[in-house]
Amino acid sequence: MTGDLTIGQAAAFAGVTVKTVRHYHRLGLVEEPRRDSLGYRRYGSAGLLRLVQVRTLADAGVPLSRIGTMLDADPQQFAGDLADVKQRLTDRIQELVVRRDTLDRLAAGNRLLLPDRACALLERAAALGFPQDYLAQSLEHLVLAKALVPWDFDSFIAQSERALDDAQYVALLKRNWEARMWDPDDPRVDALATEIADHLLANPEILAIATSLRSETDALARYGLISDYQAQIAPALGRLMALVEAVLRSADIDILRQPT
Repeated sequence: MTGDLTIGQAAAFAGVTVKTVRHYHRLGLVEEPRRDSLGYRRYGSAGLLRLVQVRTLADAGVPLSRIGTMLDADPQQFAGDLADVKQRLTDRIQELVVRRDTLDRLAAGNRLLLPDRACALLERAAALGFPQDYLAQSLEHLVLAKALVPWDFDSFIAQSERALDDAQYVALLKRNWEARMWDPDDPRVDALATEIADHLLANPEILAIATSLRSETDALARYGLISDYQAQIAPALGRLMALVEAVLRSADIDILRQPT
């Protein structure tokens, strides 16, 4: 025996399959040896070394399309190519870490859509006795607000936190949610709108929530989207909001008008 290897032996020594060796042949990464007198291809030490080199680079993440050029390059070029591949792998790892973290947040529910502070606001509202359907609607409202006013979302959350410090306003918010079941023309809608407007006028730090969009050039469209969302939940809520806004405007509060 001369020490030459069959394709099966070479594949086993290199830690790949025969199919992989043949694939390397087709790509020109490993030269295909000649057949012996019995018709078998025999691999010597040089062929086995090349096969191991290709497999090692492939396992390290080097694209097969680059391996041939790298192995045929001078040491300096080889080192540069390796550094480039390493950077690409590093970028890919960072991308995968971000995706993994996103999956972790998805498993945590709301934290995929909202920052921790906004989630804490929802948890606090739950502790104050707001029902689950209100919390679900509030989640959607916060997601919409984050999309429409990302530059001012932290301020919006801070104002909402202050609102939950106000026990009377919390009670009004709960009644406001109950109003979604009322007929839009129910006289209780008018009475509640007056109470809410009066409380906002007496507490300008809460009123700031309703006016934080007025400085934006496209504020009318943004405000309209948020307002329309409330109205779509229930017609009574849409009328309630319109009545509150009317009272505030009559008191010279700069509330944007909804698009018609």
